[in-house]
Amino acid sequence: MSVKASAKPARSLLSPHDHALVLIDHQSQMAFNTKSIDITSLRANTAILANAAKGFGVPTVISTISRESFAGPLFPEVSQAFPDAEVIDRSTSNAWEDEPFIAAINATDKARLVMCGLWTSVCCNGPVLSALEQGFEVYVVTDACGDCTAEAHERAVQRMLQAGARPITALTYLLELQRDWARVETYDLTTGISIEFGGAFGIGIQYAKSMLGGHQG
Repeated sequence: MSVKASAKPARSLLSPHDHALVLIDHQSQMAFNTKSIDITSLRANTAILANAAKGFGVPTVISTISRESFAGPLFPEVSQAFPDAEVIDRSTSNAWEDEPFIAAINATDKARLVMCGLWTSVCCNGPVLSALEQGFEVYVVTDACGDCTAEAHERAVQRMLQAGARPITALTYLLELQRDWARVETYDLTTGISIEFGGAFGIGIQYAKSMLGGHQG
């Protein structure tokens, strides 16, 4: 059987208008005992997601748990990207059991969700498994999640993947939305987010812009 290639992306690749981003419990108290990832990296990765979704116009659901009484405020990186967002506060550790949260998910009208949260084994695992069981297609941003131990994080990720979730990382998410450096309308957005939050990759872009000038893809 002969197979011919065509210049079309895989359906499984994300684009700005085919999914919603769900950020769960990126709060100060939840970060205190997160040991599976450096908190600086976690905050930077969360910032990449929030700013990418904001810039590309991705519907975004933001939720917290016991914000006023226990877990504290959102990461400032999320609040700065979405200063006027309606943040859904809950008492349930599994956000998928909260009616206002579900109403926000349904309001996006998206069957494909990109999800992450603190901690991986609780705040992320519960909604992901629940969404998958109800027929949603779910991507998990594994480096915008964290847990009390590396094992807790890894077992949670493994459990979600076994249930059918697809793993992705924050920088991959940003670059997958851009996907073509000839898309000039979002070129500065993508490179700007990368320079500010993208670590060594961002420094490389800064170098190229400074030393070579112009738009270097």
